[in-house]
Amino acid sequence: MADLILFWHRRDLRISDNLGLATARERSPKVVGVFCLDPDILAADDVAPARVTYMVGCLAQLQSQYQMAGSELLILQGQPTQQIPQVAVALGARAVYWNRDVEPYSRQRDTAVAAALSAKGIEIHTQTWDQLLHAPGDVLTGEGKPYTVYGPFWRTWQKQPKLAPVATLQNAIGLSQSERALAGAIALPSAQALGFTWDSPLPLEPGELVAQAQLASFGHRAIEAYDEQRNFPAVEGTSLLSAALKFGAVGIREVWQTAATAYEACRSDEARTNVQTWMQELAWREFYQHVMYFFPELAQGPYREAWKDFPWHNDNAQFTAWCEGRTGYPIVDAAMRQLNETGWMHNRCRMIVASFLTKDLIIDWRWGEKYFMQKLVDGDLSANNGGWQWSASSGMDPKPLRIFNPASQAKKFDNEAEYIRQWVPEIRHVDTGALVTGKLSPLDLAGTGYVAPIVDHKKQQARFKELYKQQKSKLESTLA
Repeated sequence: MADLILFWHRRDLRISDNLGLATARERSPKVVGVFCLDPDILAADDVAPARVTYMVGCLAQLQSQYQMAGSELLILQGQPTQQIPQVAVALGARAVYWNRDVEPYSRQRDTAVAAALSAKGIEIHTQTWDQLLHAPGDVLTGEGKPYTVYGPFWRTWQKQPKLAPVATLQNAIGLSQSERALAGAIALPSAQALGFTWDSPLPLEPGELVAQAQLASFGHRAIEAYDEQRNFPAVEGTSLLSAALKFGAVGIREVWQTAATAYEACRSDEARTNVQTWMQELAWREFYQHVMYFFPELAQGPYREAWKDFPWHNDNAQFTAWCEGRTGYPIVDAAMRQLNETGWMHNRCRMIVASFLTKDLIIDWRWGEKYFMQKLVDGDLSANNGGWQWSASSGMDPKPLRIFNPASQAKKFDNEAEYIRQWVPEIRHVDTGALVTGKLSPLDLAGTGYVAPIVDHKKQQARFKELYKQQKSKLESTLA
């Protein structure tokens, strides 16, 4: 009789190109998946309804994929430290496999689950880093230290050989009827049953099959124009795979293979530049995850000393206006409304609104980071934290005073105001030049309900620079 192996899914909701699952299948044909609805995660105050909706959709498809492979996915609900050992013991599992994660909570939870399983004599196998092309510790400086700047990280990372996609789970064996009765699994609840309501369409439908189709489409449709189109929010020039990557609905090795194949097929230097830019974005994703692994304190605060007690203004009314897309800056408001209505925001716009919150409104970046996590379908701690600290200049960035001018950004990346008109329809009739610059006259605003700018960018920029100068001087005198 084959040994029963449990595979614990977390952010790897697929059966193809899954390192840990493939390793488990090599050990035994009797591989059964489990997923635990963790109350500590679902009850957190930064959980987005769109994200839970996407996750539940991925789980529904994952159950179908397991059935097609000959096995099943069990849904558990409760503390993983109790549920995983409990089901493993009840089913007489020989071992439990799972892929590792970089996030502080995940690492603490996994250590506790591993200890509980070991205490019951059940093997654990957690050597695989499925969500990364290179594990933390594999990409280090010449001195053997983790990188804290992206550029050198990319140069080392891109030279290292990448694994090919691994086999899809197939010809597996599931549970007998008597074993199934012992498992204590539940039917997969809807997002609404879990307390989350999301009625809008998702930017990408959930599940492994849709993610693979989207990857293939992007590889043929847009990757060779990615560098040229990725910064224009009115253009569909990005992959839209961020949620699939966050939940592991698509394997990172499949993603990299698509990019590498496209690169080899390029017939011009221009096309190769476009593809390489997307490769660099994949490396950014890994850089932020490596950084979170080696510097877990980033989950709570800034990397740069000067920011640890920065005198933020933190005006609640201005923060609410930013959240609701009522700042009087059309490009900022368009982006925030896109986020609120769709659960997603174009990456160029994420940088624009983050800079505006921190450098124009002088509001703590952690307020914005949390709001993003409360809304984003692709909300990921490492990427979101890394992006916010980059924009706030509090993170690992050799240019600590990067400030975006909303008008300059709109002029460069939405010069026909297509994006602004889509998301701020009450001023759609206004002249393009005024929409892009944000210089709307009282006549432009009359009867629209749209607000005048809540702050003056030029004045706030000067205030911010002065605050930062004072903070640096204070830090330097403390260290002297």
